[in-house]
Amino acid sequence: MVGSNENCQGVIMASNVQGGLGAGGGKVTMGPNRRALSTINGNIVEAPAYPCKVHKRNGITDKSANGVKNPPIPIHRPITRKFAAQMATKQQQPTVEVTKQPVQTAPAKNESEDCIIIDAEDYKATSDYDPVPMFVQHTEAMMEEIDRMDAEMEMEDVEETLIVDIDSADKKNPLAVAEYIDDMHAYYKKTESSSCAPPNYMEQQFDINERMRAILIDWLIEVHYKFDLMEETLYLTVNLIDRFLAVQQVIRKKLQLVGVTAMLLACKYEEVSVPVVEDLILISDKAYTRKEVLEMEKLMINTLQFNLPVPTAYVFMMRFLKAAQSDKKVELLSFFMTELCLVEYEMLRFPPSMLAAAAIFTAQCTLGVLNEWSKTCEKYSHYTRDQLLECSRLMVSFHQNAATGKLAGVHRKYSISKYGFVAKCPPASFLLEASF
Repeated sequence: MVGSNENCQGVIMASNVQGGLGAGGGKVTMGPNRRALSTINGNIVEAPAYPCKVHKRNGITDKSANGVKNPPIPIHRPITRKFAAQMATKQQQPTVEVTKQPVQTAPAKNESEDCIIIDAEDYKATSDYDPVPMFVQHTEAMMEEIDRMDAEMEMEDVEETLIVDIDSADKKNPLAVAEYIDDMHAYYKKTESSSCAPPNYMEQQFDINERMRAILIDWLIEVHYKFDLMEETLYLTVNLIDRFLAVQQVIRKKLQLVGVTAMLLACKYEEVSVPVVEDLILISDKAYTRKEVLEMEKLMINTLQFNLPVPTAYVFMMRFLKAAQSDKKVELLSFFMTELCLVEYEMLRFPPSMLAAAAIFTAQCTLGVLNEWSKTCEKYSHYTRDQLLECSRLMVSFHQNAATGKLAGVHRKYSISKYGFVAKCPPASFLLEASF
């Protein structure tokens, strides 16, 4: 079948042209299905633009699809039956627009153009401004609590650095028993009250009063010095006298016998070389016989139930002097203060550990070494400066009256070169001031 050539431009067949000349030179008429050339050319329209994706790169339009250049679009295209049918079909189909929703991207944190800056004054004026939000209040409270805890921990660290381990140098010394020395002194402090006489035991004595007790102890201090006995012996002697008189009534003429016998028992417990009974009788001006001394010894030791090893002020004194890291002069002056208290009956209301601590504190203040009770002393003595002030002030008053009083045995003892003339030191009168 021969295709139609009606759209072939510039080709006119003889048989297809009406009014043309035939082969025989006759007139040729056009068929009813044939159109004039002008009519055909009127049907030529401009073809629609081929759809393509338009890309803009740096302001220059680039008509390409997927990076491939489109072929040139013909400006004119003849409308054939097939092309017209395709155009009609496209016009009937509804155009569906597919809109792509824009993807929301998170603003970059490091880009300053995404930050919104609001003036604080404008925010206060245009909104319900709360100067301190609730979460800020909670945060501030937590921070204050943390700061407080940090400050407490820092103070604890500072206090720990101020406390000296006084037993570190004696760890290799078996005689210092550094492993359990703290436990020993904790036990001493726990039992010191039960091992002391009550401060009001003189109320039970009819023939003996406080003045007689003071005279006896002052005399025993001189005897102790003449026999050159150990310091432990003197403190144990006074303790035995007070505990015995607290439970046993003694007549006045037997009081010196009690003192001599108590010193004999203390020497047997503390001394290496014990004075013989005859020496004690001789020093008492032969007021008693040997038999009386032995009978009193038997009575006293049975009354005390053989309970001789008790924590005296001397035991605590040696421990606290080590904690105070004191020199020889502070040590001698501390013993001077303590022996002044042995004579005074009113000092029995203080436990031996407090007497020892207060004596060291008073000695430090007297010599101007230190006017404060250090953290190390406070740790090992378990007393603060305020707890020691009452006892320390009494010691200062005794020191002021030591040289002029009738019982000056302690003052004479510590006024010689052997004891560093510490009794002649001016007393720490500033401790008696209420503002101290």
